[in-house]
Parts: sequence; structure tokens; C-alpha cells
Amino acid sequence: MKTTLIAGVALALAAGPALAQGFGVERPKGAPPAKPPIAAKPQRAAKPAQAAAKPATTPEQRSAAALALSSQPVFDDDTFRRIKEALLFYSDIQVRGGWPALPADLKVAPGDSGPYVALLRQRLVISDDLAPDQEAGEAYDAAVTEGVKHFQLRHGLDVTGALNAPTLKALNVPIGARIKQLEASLQRLLGMDFTFAERYVVVNIPAAFVEAVHGDKVERRYRVIVGKIDKPSPTLTATITAVDLNPTWTVPLSITKTEIANHMRRDPTYLSRMHMRLLGAHDEEISPSSVDWSMGRSPNFTVRQDAGNWNALGNLKIDMPNSYSVYMHDTDARKLFADDYRFDSHGCTRVDNVRDLAAWILQDNPTGWDRAAIDAGIATGETKIINLPHKIPVAWVYLTGWVTGDGTVEFREDVYKHDEQLDRAGLADAAAGGFVAPVPQAAPQAAPETITQASGLDSR
Repeated sequence: MKTTLIAGVALALAAGPALAQGFGVERPKGAPPAKPPIAAKPQRAAKPAQAAAKPATTPEQRSAAALALSSQPVFDDDTFRRIKEALLFYSDIQVRGGWPALPADLKVAPGDSGPYVALLRQRLVISDDLAPDQEAGEAYDAAVTEGVKHFQLRHGLDVTGALNAPTLKALNVPIGARIKQLEASLQRLLGMDFTFAERYVVVNIPAAFVEAVHGDKVERRYRVIVGKIDKPSPTLTATITAVDLNPTWTVPLSITKTEIANHMRRDPTYLSRMHMRLLGAHDEEISPSSVDWSMGRSPNFTVRQDAGNWNALGNLKIDMPNSYSVYMHDTDARKLFADDYRFDSHGCTRVDNVRDLAAWILQDNPTGWDRAAIDAGIATGETKIINLPHKIPVAWVYLTGWVTGDGTVEFREDVYKHDEQLDRAGLADAAAGGFVAPVPQAAPQAAPETITQASGLDSR
């Protein structure tokens, strides 16, 4: 098994002012940006296979469409170095004047022509979404359409080739903001203590995807639903230790004191309708009518939801012990996976087609648990914990800007506004060193109740 501790290289000292300050000179009109070293230059990605396909509707179709984007993982043992090199490339663009802004209300489409299409061609060439020899001209032709598709693919947008409002908004993000995203991602990776194995799992929270990686290639990629803005999913590293079929859900104390109590004050039948039980210190069942739901003091009982299709965790949970008490799991609200905006949980990660991910996790670990066996185990309705003799590393990362192994520079929206908290001192440390050794960390503090207590009514 391949196990590699993340290692980084020092950023060229001459680039320091450009990365930290963002000051530059005007780029002469029509002059192409100076090209960075080959390793730093974004490479053209393959045309997305799903661009002309019908919208995916089933979990299997959505997973296949997501995997078709690329087999390159969002996070591997060379991500840190590649982000540094991309910073050189983008800083060079900024020094030469950045890229032009398009009118916010611009309406052009394939087949159109005019000066604004010429401006669009220039914009796509500067960010390397269109070949330099295609810059001249005013026609929205096939080359421009493919360039727009390439740009959309890199920014997690619908790959249509049309200049719609989300694409125009992303095109007009200033170069300085993109540099800040790369800088913030670099800083967040600094000192991250993660050991890569031959097989590992990674969730990139801003992208709302989970990837199952084997031998530096993504073998599975699924849409996920992560934490709401006010209940964000945490960044963490852990190991997957078990897969639970038909799990029960013990409601966190904070959820009991707020959401459960509020429901019970309005509707005394709420617990029974939700297949929930009150349990005392010795797991004895307590009558809900004996409880003062005004919650003047902390309850001396726990609330547990029975296993079943109604369970907030769905039919399957992936155990990954961590200080935040979050995990990956199924959901009883699967229609949410069809949404482009997938920030709707209480901190946990709900996985589309989670049974397929569990089958990948359980490959020969232990033997006998393929997808058919998982389906059969769930069909029994009985709770079953499948322990893994060989644990699998898992990382939840928050990268709004990153570079894949083929050189594609990707960006996603900073939904939690973490990039605004960029620490320049921390960035200097990142630029100077990297993953030479994990940065000493203080003992993890308890996360806010809404996060640490995981999926309170997570799929409701």
C-alpha cells in the first residue's frame, strides 16, 4: 500500500510580492500574458462527455455524469505544489493588467458576432480557456463555444457553451479575487496532517462532491449535501472504520433542547410520528407525556429514532470517528441531490448513491459485502455494523481554488466566506514551506453545537 505524507516545495522568492500584494502594471492592449513554466500553465481539459446528454435523474446517472468530469482527484499529495504554481500563473496575469470585464447585462449567444464577442474571446484566451491563435475575430463560433464550455467546467457550472448569467458572473470575478481563493486554499492546506493511502476518500465542501480515490485516480464521484451557511461542515481528517446498515439515530442534546422540544410543544404526537423514543439512563423507555417540554433545564433522557426509511440518516451510515461528531450518510430526502445548490445539512455529509460508495469502501474489506449484499442487508430492516479491518483515510477539505493533476485550475464559490479570513502571516508560512511537517495544532475545540451535534433533523 502506498502511504505518503504530504510534502511541498518552496515558492520562488521573487514571486512573493506579487502573491502577497497583488500590485502590477497595465498590460499593453492586445499583448498576450507572459506564459509561466509549463507545470504552472493550466492544461486544456477533455470535452465533458455529459455536455450534450440529457439531465441525469437517478443516483447512478448523476454519479456517472459527475465521474465523467475528470478522473483527477481534487486533493492528492501534489495539490499543494500545483496551487503554488497556479499562483505564479495568475499573478503574472494580474501584473499584466488582468482580464477585461464584460458588461453585466451582456446578451450574446452562439452564432452572434460583434465587438463584445471579440472581448469575450480575449477574456477566454487570457485565462487559457481558448487557444491564443483563436483570439482574433468577432464571431461566437464553435471555438468560442468550446472555450466557454471549458470555462464552465472549471467553475462547476452547467456545461452548455452559452453565456448565461452564472457564467457571465464567474467571468467577471476579478483576477485578484481568484488569486485570493488560491492563496486561501494554500493556507488551509498548510500543516494539514493527512496520510495518503492507496485508497482514500475526500470531500471538497465548496464543490459539494465526494471522491473515492484509488491509485491517484478517482474511481467514484458523487454529489453530496453539506452544511448550511449557519451550520457549516467542518474541515477534518479521519479514518473510515465501519459501515452501518439500517442505523438508528441518537438525537444530539442540543437538537433535543431546541427543535424536538419546539415540535413537542406544538404537537404532542410528533415523537411517535417520527418513530422516535425517549430513553432513560439505562435505556428504559420513558413516556413523552411525563416530560416538561418547556426545557427549563437539561433533559435527563435521550431521543433515539428507530431504523427505517423515515430515519434522518436514511438506510446507511459511514462511520468516521472525529472530534466534530460528523459523518457521511444516506438521507430520506434524496430529491435534494438534483439541486445545484447543495448546502442544506446540519454539518454532516449526505451522499447521493451512498450504497455504491459503501460497496467501494467494503471491497475485500471485509469480503462478501458487494452492492447486492448491502442491498439485501438493508432489505432485512435489521441494524448491522460492518467493521473495517483495514481502515480508509478520509479528508474533508475546503478548497475554493485548486489545481488537478492535469493542470486544470478549478474554482468554486466561497459559500461559507472562509476566504475572507485569509491570514497573510499564515500565507507567508505556506509560500515558504508547505507540508515539510505538520504544523503543531492545539487540541481541537468543541465545535458549535449546531455542527458538533451532526445531523439534527438532518434531512427534514
